[in-house]
Amino acid sequence: MEPQVSKSEFRNAMARVCAPVNVVTTDGPAGRGGFTATAMCSVTDEPPTLIVCMNSKSAQTDLFVQNKQFCVNVLPSEHKDLAANFAGAVSDMSARFASAEWYLLKSGLPSLREAIVSFACETVDMHRVGTHNILVGRVIDIRQRNDDSALLYFDRHYVHVPSQAGSFGG
Repeated sequence: MEPQVSKSEFRNAMARVCAPVNVVTTDGPAGRGGFTATAMCSVTDEPPTLIVCMNSKSAQTDLFVQNKQFCVNVLPSEHKDLAANFAGAVSDMSARFASAEWYLLKSGLPSLREAIVSFACETVDMHRVGTHNILVGRVIDIRQRNDDSALLYFDRHYVHVPSQAGSFGG
């Protein structure tokens, strides 16, 4: 069956879907790298697993494939510049990492010190779909904070949502 939705129609519609902004990092024998992603979600909690999507044309694809591990860092609202840096505004990888403070997890993966939550994952599978690779990661470590507002991407702009930690509405 021929697609009935154009690329631009789909992109414009997806721009209306609010998504958390993440910096996905890796480190290991192939080197250190990272990119900004909004395409991330949980898959299952038995075992704890998530997916993240990465453009297959990225120069970093081999790093992520060879290192076989990655860390999803969910950004707080004050990290718009970091998101832009890892999205390509800064091409030098060491300069990208130098623009924030990092904490090394037990796995050796770089976790953003101010991340709302960081999920360290070992890559258990990867699938190419269209222009992107879907990395499937088994979560092996979690580091989280409870006192920040989230950086989200909506309508092609960064927005933030204040934390409601400890409140249940009413």
